[in-house]
Amino acid sequence: MGKRMVIVSGGELDEKFALAVLRESVTNCVIGVDKGMELLYWNGIVPSYIVGDFDSVDQKIANYYRDETSVPIREYNPVKDASDTEIAVRLAMTLGCSELIILGATGGRIDHLWANVQTLTIPFRAGIDAKILDPRNRIRLIGGKTVLKKSEAYGPYFSLFPLGNEVYGFNIEGAKYPLRNHTLTPYDSLCVSNQIAGDEVTIDFSAGTVILMETRDR
Repeated sequence: MGKRMVIVSGGELDEKFALAVLRESVTNCVIGVDKGMELLYWNGIVPSYIVGDFDSVDQKIANYYRDETSVPIREYNPVKDASDTEIAVRLAMTLGCSELIILGATGGRIDHLWANVQTLTIPFRAGIDAKILDPRNRIRLIGGKTVLKKSEAYGPYFSLFPLGNEVYGFNIEGAKYPLRNHTLTPYDSLCVSNQIAGDEVTIDFSAGTVILMETRDR
């Protein structure tokens, strides 16, 4: 049986939304990342692990976990070669996750958001179902034929971007704006804000990695 793990990172967190995800019974492991541990602390959720350089968390909370709990802590020097979220992702993989949800990965710092999107490549290449979630966005990577069902859609819109090089022979069927044998490039916005026209959309391509963002306005 696979392991579903949730990482609570230090970006913007909608408390109601995050708690609903964390309290799903199928969650096997919760990893608090730096400032993300504050939400866990204030809501009485004991994390399975804590990681980070602790440069943004309330130090009283950090000291609580250090001194008054037995939660395993992986603390790092702020001068390091990977983000706190990437370290947490690698830890989740070491612990054997088969599904990974990252909360607190979006927000005001666009550089952090983009780093987190790129970090999805690490579990994706290992065959792990990994996604970034917030109340308006579900972000994941796809590597070939993918079907989006309207009944399971995260929102009314979906956008597609190549991660890395151009993607050749790119097809979208069943969408408001279909494509056939298109070259998907990182230099235009053609595949932003498409919509499912019928019951489902099929996205198909033979090689490459594509960022899939399912979005809603509210």
